Amino acid sequence: MPRTDVVYFREEDGSVPVLEWLDQMPPKVRDKFLVRIERLEECGFELRRPEAAHLRDGVYELRVRHQNVHYRVLYFFACQKAVLSHGLTKEKEVPAKEIENALMRCDRFGEDPEQHTHLE
Repeated sequence: MPRTDVVYFREEDGSVPVLEWLDQMPPKVRDKFLVRIERLEECGFELRRPEAAHLRDGVYELRVRHQNVHYRVLYFFACQKAVLSHGLTKEKEVPAKEIENALMRCDRFGEDPEQHTHLE
């Protein structure tokens, strides 16, 4: 199975929402997400529960649980890449506004991938 390129969504002002969010997380949560991101690179569309899940409309979530708290990084596939949109702490389900935010970023990424790509 070919590796999937994983990139981080970059806003017009140069900020990278998922990295800013990860910087605020406990070290164990960050470490778990680094493993999930590596697995996304290895498996791409084939990555499934418990590590990832499809939410709707082409938006997926990387899933991490730590001390009974559910953390998520939303992502989508565009231009032959997996694009990490942003992170959140989940209560019951991922709020519709968070999915809409990822969909908006997907549209913007599709219009100008170079401007909205941050490579790690």
